[in-house]
Amino acid sequence: MNSEIEQIKSRLNIVDVVGEYIKLEKAGINYRAPCPFHSEKTPSFFVSPSRQMWHCFGGCNEGGDIFKFVMKIEGIEFIDALKLLAKKAGVQLKAPSKKYEEIKTQRETLLNICKKATAFFSTQLEKSKVGLEAKKYLLERGLKEETIKEWKIGYAPSTWNGLCDYLIGLGYNRKDIIGAGLASDKFFDRFRSRIIFPISDSSGQVIGFTGRIFNTDDNAKYLNTPNTLLYDKSQALYGIDKAKVEIRKNDSCVLVEGNVDCIMSHQSGIKNCLAVSGTALTPIHLGIIKRFSNNLILAFDMDLAGNNATKKGIDMALKNGFNVKVISMNSEKDPADIILSSGEEEWKKIIEEAKPINQFYFDLAFKNRDIKSIDDQKKIVSELLPIFKKIDNTIEQTYWIQKLAEKLSIREDDIRQEMKRINLPKQEFEILKEKKSKPRKELLEEAILSMILIKPSIIEKLTPEQKELFTFLQEGNNDSYIIMKSELLKEEGIDIDDEWHKCVYEMENIYREEKRKKIMVEIKEKEKEGSFEEVKKLLVEFNKLTKKDDKN
Repeated sequence: MNSEIEQIKSRLNIVDVVGEYIKLEKAGINYRAPCPFHSEKTPSFFVSPSRQMWHCFGGCNEGGDIFKFVMKIEGIEFIDALKLLAKKAGVQLKAPSKKYEEIKTQRETLLNICKKATAFFSTQLEKSKVGLEAKKYLLERGLKEETIKEWKIGYAPSTWNGLCDYLIGLGYNRKDIIGAGLASDKFFDRFRSRIIFPISDSSGQVIGFTGRIFNTDDNAKYLNTPNTLLYDKSQALYGIDKAKVEIRKNDSCVLVEGNVDCIMSHQSGIKNCLAVSGTALTPIHLGIIKRFSNNLILAFDMDLAGNNATKKGIDMALKNGFNVKVISMNSEKDPADIILSSGEEEWKKIIEEAKPINQFYFDLAFKNRDIKSIDDQKKIVSELLPIFKKIDNTIEQTYWIQKLAEKLSIREDDIRQEMKRINLPKQEFEILKEKKSKPRKELLEEAILSMILIKPSIIEKLTPEQKELFTFLQEGNNDSYIIMKSELLKEEGIDIDDEWHKCVYEMENIYREEKRKKIMVEIKEKEKEGSFEEVKKLLVEFNKLTKKDDKN
């Protein structure tokens, strides 16, 4: 196993591996990017090609090698990361032992069941009578033969146990088939008489399904896999495996509502497209998208009065640093219909003309309204002011207030007074909470250790008392985090001698203050015990520390 790992590491460059997921920028001999594992504005994610390691110097403080990165960003176990990177590196892994096969994880079993189910549905689409009718319907909707195969679209027959019997015949047990979300507790097929759209994770493994009714009556037009060990609708993004690289290349993500909308967009050449099928936009969805781009283009059917879930999603995106644009959708046509009726070029043009979110809201508020009507003026103001109040940038907020005042011929001051009365609901969402920043003492210790690595002789500037005081120096300074931080300091061209003096001076003060607090606690304890001679000695020590501070 170790030799295989070393082979993979020797053949793959961490910059290339990480660069497939996030956009890296050269920074001296290293590379930087906003951390994909927590929300931040200043890039703190650091990749070192010389050490073949990565580390976040910001909120999450995560780090490691290519295996750790792939495990974390893909949300997979080590064995899955090993397989993925081995394939990328062209390394042949040894066949697993019989024992390994026997103790295969439940997750792997469920993935295999989903893979077999995908093949079953594909066969039904291509060979069964009703399946061929479903395929004809898909072709009429504009999907091409190669697109249907690429996206592994299938058909679930109307039989109650067709899939279950097939999977049992392959040796899978009932518990696992139910666990994969493909059968009910009473053990009959969950998906029946439906066109099937497999849902994959970011590495392309099928984790769930969406089924659309076909040639049958059912209250639910669409049916999704329930939450399983593999699938969670609050995390799944349809098309992520095919779109992630394109989103990073284009530095933007087009987000649509339906599976067919997403597929047709890819077929038309707009491949930086994802779909949220069966749920509203969630913080986890946004967290995944943010790994690849901060620019979000929404192609949802929206209005100001309704669709609160969409508005909440937009608020989440804005709060977490996304630049949001909105495509003005015709309520009677979705992206797939636009592409089918007006052509691929029209869809591309519509995306290019997407409006910044506040411009979209502004135009929508005035749509079908009479600006001379007092009632309509009140409606416009009541719809727009809560949106304007959420704008953090004062200049941008002033721009929209002035624009509203001008269009309605209302005094700007009156609009501001009205806006003061609006109480925004408490924000209950965050993509990823920033971890509390490190204590100042810990940051100084890291800086001092990093500078010693850059210039070992500098430690001789410490007095014997300082060396005794700085106990962290005795704990070693060879961990990868400190080494990488020293490389970062070198790249930034910091004056080591000057920075050393500042850090040591501040560190001394922190340590003395800690010692004083400790002495004060001891003094109180000795006073309670009546040990007044000990109290005198402690007071002398306390005063010495205070005098040193006065000298400084």
